[in-house]
Amino acid sequence: MQQVRIVWRDSSLVVLDKPAGLSVHPPESGEAAARQPVDLIRVLREQLGQWVYPVHRLDRATSGLMMMALDSHTAGQMQAQFQQRRVQKTYLALCRGWLSDEGCLDSPLSSGPGAQDTKPALTRYRCLHRFEIPMASGRFSTSRYSLVSAQPETGRWHQIRRHLKREAHPIVGDTVHGDGTHNRVWRELTGDQRLYLLSSILGFAHPHTGQPLRFNVRFPGAWHRVFDRAGACPLFS
Repeated sequence: MQQVRIVWRDSSLVVLDKPAGLSVHPPESGEAAARQPVDLIRVLREQLGQWVYPVHRLDRATSGLMMMALDSHTAGQMQAQFQQRRVQKTYLALCRGWLSDEGCLDSPLSSGPGAQDTKPALTRYRCLHRFEIPMASGRFSTSRYSLVSAQPETGRWHQIRRHLKREAHPIVGDTVHGDGTHNRVWRELTGDQRLYLLSSILGFAHPHTGQPLRFNVRFPGAWHRVFDRAGACPLFS
């Protein structure tokens, strides 16, 4: 069975680098389980040789930093930090078009596929870098893109992806909410079929000691190929 990269670990918490394409939880239906025979919880439990407790989640297609607790008490404490918005979660996204310098996306979102209810959703973003590549796009001779830092204040289903789509700046590689033409272009440019949404920074206070902890992701190779095209590798503050 595959293994995941452990970024940091102590007796009560583990911070890991989740690969793209791996679900956090096991699928509920038998058909889905046949398509996805392994999940992150199972992989990590076998890798560490102990039970793990998820305290938050990432979409299956999203990669990067996330944490799990190693006991139920710690899990409850960390879940409270997430609910109280005391955890710093920063994502890096490659988006179509040029976004404004910064902004706040606050349109309500449904709780999942087919759901009729909507709940408040808030995503703050900052444009880190704008660039273009020599590929015709509609009536334009080039295609424009932005590298964006996004911080979701709430935790709705596909929140960052749906918010940016509503702004006409879908994330590259998003096969659900994105643009197929731009997805294909970047698949050819990077040689990697992935969603370009990365959990890049995770910061929190240790639930038992109060020590502030902050982790930065290690960029996968496909992201370095994006930076080569962009002419910049953004730094996070």
